[in-house]
Amino acid sequence: MQTVQARSGSSFRVPTAASVKITSPHGRQVADTWVVSPKTQEWASMGHTRAATGRPFSKVGDLYSNSCRPLAELSEDTSGGVHDTLVSACDTSRYEMLGHVGHHDNCTENFPTSLADEAMVDLGFAPDPLNVFKNVPWTAGGDIGFAPPVNTPGCFILLKALEDLLVIIQPAQRTLFL
Repeated sequence: MQTVQARSGSSFRVPTAASVKITSPHGRQVADTWVVSPKTQEWASMGHTRAATGRPFSKVGDLYSNSCRPLAELSEDTSGGVHDTLVSACDTSRYEMLGHVGHHDNCTENFPTSLADEAMVDLGFAPDPLNVFKNVPWTAGGDIGFAPPVNTPGCFILLKALEDLLVIIQPAQRTLFL
């Protein structure tokens, strides 16, 4: 088991057919999560995943790359199945928009730091993440909202690698276990 501290990030190599288990020890946690193929430099694209699955939110099933290839499979989910594919990674501008003054740790800046030991991977930007456990409901009028996460202590998801992958995890508020 590995621990990823809140407001930081880590990357993990996951070989083909192996799984990474993302556990919420306290419940009501969120983790920006990226899946990258070091071999092809493709990443799990939330836009391509929505188009391929016909769903706005992730459920058990494949995560598709920016080239429309399945990279990973969300193979098990005990969290209630509420994850977000719509909202981009937090950044300095979002915190300023929310009224924060001064620097605030954020996933966009943490993304390249999380890849520091992965010299073979340099996307040059932070793609939109799979926001594991994030609750972003749609209204009947088409608006999105931000609601508290529904995940409970000890719940988890399993991401199975369909090829050798790099998984980057950045918990927003509390420590997560892998």
